[in-house]
Amino acid sequence: MEYHNPVLLEETVGGLNINPDGVYVDVTFGGGGHSKEILKRLSDKGRLFAFDQDLDALENALDDSRFTLIHENFRYVKRFLRFHGVKQVDGILADFGVSSHQFDVAERGFSTRFEAELDMRMNQQNKLSAFHVVNEYDEEQLKQVFLQYGELRAAPGMAKLIIEYRKTEPIIRSEQLKTVLKKFLPPRHENKVLAQIYQAIRIEVNQEIEVLKEFLQQTPELLNKGGRLSFISYHSLEDRLVKRFIRNGMFEGEPERDMYGNFEVPLKKVNGLIVPSAEEIKTNNRARSAKLRVAEKL
Repeated sequence: MEYHNPVLLEETVGGLNINPDGVYVDVTFGGGGHSKEILKRLSDKGRLFAFDQDLDALENALDDSRFTLIHENFRYVKRFLRFHGVKQVDGILADFGVSSHQFDVAERGFSTRFEAELDMRMNQQNKLSAFHVVNEYDEEQLKQVFLQYGELRAAPGMAKLIIEYRKTEPIIRSEQLKTVLKKFLPPRHENKVLAQIYQAIRIEVNQEIEVLKEFLQQTPELLNKGGRLSFISYHSLEDRLVKRFIRNGMFEGEPERDMYGNFEVPLKKVNGLIVPSAEEIKTNNRARSAKLRVAEKL
């Protein structure tokens, strides 16, 4: 199955500072690009576990005795590693968001480029789809989805129009949704606003923010001392959470300080923010909004 080039491959895998005999986790397996690079750097004693909830990704499983692919959401990373007898690891890699493959398969409904049924499920077995969000959420729920996850100022008006249209018929396909929200899609910025609308619905369908928070909170306990996290985010909501968690060990506020004004956190950042080169963006358009952050367990 055709998957595109992994984003920031050298920087992300390099950020793990791989111990050839270590145990590593790639929680967003996808086409296996990052996993293949990790395996190249492992000895016969090394182990790699990968997670992916998408059935399509299972077809890319690697035939390697050091490799185990787990068909689960990475919010359950600790539970399923324990099931495989692993309590601590030397590094965790994540490439958050939608894979190139998911964007490119029209019927999955992730891309604004294609006419498709409203779906957007990363796990095709989940009940909640984009259809349910658009057709069953009430006006306040829809407004909050567009406001929080799409950062759309026109969220109240968008929610109102959807509710009005639904009174006559359900919104089943992407073209219908575009038609309903046409007055909020200025010709010069149509693609940008549509992308924000799709992002908002997709994050809600896949509970991406809750999943990310649950996952991040498990990582300090999973890492050995000196173990690394290497995480790529694609939008500000994700990146903000990753940045705050690395800095403070929490998502809001600051940790308690001792009498000397110091506070203890489980992680320290390694280097600063890493973004793709102009050359990589030219050859792989998906890389344009990628932000890589690396951290180490203290």
